[in-house]
Amino acid sequence: MTDASTGLGPSTALGPSTALGPSTALGTVTLVGAGPGDAGLLTLRGLRALQDADVIVADRLGARAVLARLADEGHTITAEVIDVGKLPGHHPVPQDGINQILVDLARQGRRVVRLKGGDPFVFGRGREEQLFCEAAGIPVEVVSGVTSAVAVPALAGIPLTQRGVAETFTVASAHDQIDALGGGRDHTIVLLMGVNTLGHSAHVLAAGPRGDECPVAIIEDGFGERQRVTIGTLGTIAHLAAARQVRSPAVVVIGDVVMLSPHASTVV
Repeated sequence: MTDASTGLGPSTALGPSTALGPSTALGTVTLVGAGPGDAGLLTLRGLRALQDADVIVADRLGARAVLARLADEGHTITAEVIDVGKLPGHHPVPQDGINQILVDLARQGRRVVRLKGGDPFVFGRGREEQLFCEAAGIPVEVVSGVTSAVAVPALAGIPLTQRGVAETFTVASAHDQIDALGGGRDHTIVLLMGVNTLGHSAHVLAAGPRGDECPVAIIEDGFGERQRVTIGTLGTIAHLAAARQVRSPAVVVIGDVVMLSPHASTVV
């Protein structure tokens, strides 16, 4: 049987207490960055790891979409797919459970791919998983992926750096203390996971040297069917996002580079 959503083999949702059978020869774990959701941006090394895998432990964002698109394009991936995807505010399989699943599967002698959206080491907790597996004696390989922090703004024609406009950029989680981020409009900020806290983030950053008029772009569902760009300023973006019912996943870009986007002909 195959997973109806991907055609890639059976998909199983596991919790931390799932019985995984007796140990056999030691297997391996490969952390693979799926990229931002476009199968064309998966690396060749990542594709080979998926094709060689016995089981794929997949995230929701980016990872599942890439698996589905690979199947549509005729790539043969026969591995079992285990879904450990997280939704905002809902983590059916906690991180400790995911860590243990990887170890338990590898102890069965299986070649395990942990498929994570974007890059495993950019807000992906990949290093935590690597350390947990290595502490259990499991060999781990890391295959980097294209992070949405760079790829999604590019969809909207926004370079994070541009000579004479911005020479520095910072990628931050909107859950962090963004009031500590320095610089002005020539220091680009990319906020991930920032929709729910957008009003607070905009208020905090506008109170600093960037000011209310600093341009802001929100790119929703990059590479997905709902892809959409909303342009405003720190002073207007929260209102615009509410009016347009902006939803996650989305990448927020703050700084003068936003004005280089073809979508920025009119900034509200």
